[in-house]
Amino acid sequence: MNISAHVPAPPPKWVESFARFGLTAKGVVYCLVGILAFMAAFELGNKSSEDAGKSGVFQFIQQQPFGKVLLAIVALGLFSYSIWRLIGAIKDTENKGTGVKGIGVRLRYAFSGLVYGALAFLAAKMVVGAGGSSGGDDSRQTLARELLQQPFGQWLVGILAVGTAIAGVYQIYLGLSDKYKMKVQQAGLAHQHERTMIRAGKIGYVARGIVWLVIGYLFLKAALTANAKEAGGTDNAFQWLEASSYGSYLLGAVALGLICYGVFMFMRAKYQAINGG
Repeated sequence: MNISAHVPAPPPKWVESFARFGLTAKGVVYCLVGILAFMAAFELGNKSSEDAGKSGVFQFIQQQPFGKVLLAIVALGLFSYSIWRLIGAIKDTENKGTGVKGIGVRLRYAFSGLVYGALAFLAAKMVVGAGGSSGGDDSRQTLARELLQQPFGQWLVGILAVGTAIAGVYQIYLGLSDKYKMKVQQAGLAHQHERTMIRAGKIGYVARGIVWLVIGYLFLKAALTANAKEAGGTDNAFQWLEASSYGSYLLGAVALGLICYGVFMFMRAKYQAINGG
């Protein structure tokens, strides 16, 4: 058996650079999402849940000194992440193959690439002054509205809701099953760094999964009521968490988890061996 045929080849240097730059930008976004959500949970700095959505984070960056330059860098980073994910999906740089499981993983890479490509586009629009107050979260309602206008629209939105919820469950599974530990351990880190990275990933994946589950629930409400306004994105999920029992503490815990996910992205950018995913 030719073992080397099953080992992913090292990527070109530019692909590795795109991956590390993209993971860093993703880490910045998630850390800021978590920080703003935590501030909203405990009413710090006059921040609300609406400020903690992706578009709110981009606005926050833009308001800082040299904000347009910083936001442009983040936009380029997210675009780099998008390209890396799409390369992994199309070129199969991890040798996932064409079986059912392999196609599923590659479709997940492609979906991630498209999502972060859309976020990069939103950030770029804001840099050039074309982005308004509406952003990625409002686009969820636009998507739900467009689907509801199609034949069997409620079913289409319902399918999207179920798919989003499944993605959330998978994120929680990744964290609780420690499935991601293999890639961390392959990096050959010092024990302390490896332990920190694994813990940050575990907490981060669970928090991210909770947010996706809530977004899926909001889409399900939109499907059942045929009302696109029930759908929403990250900021709507935060509002839903905050309005629940012990909402401030629940939102605060999820916010800290998202900060951990951002830290996990930083550590992936620095230490992970880069191939396709």
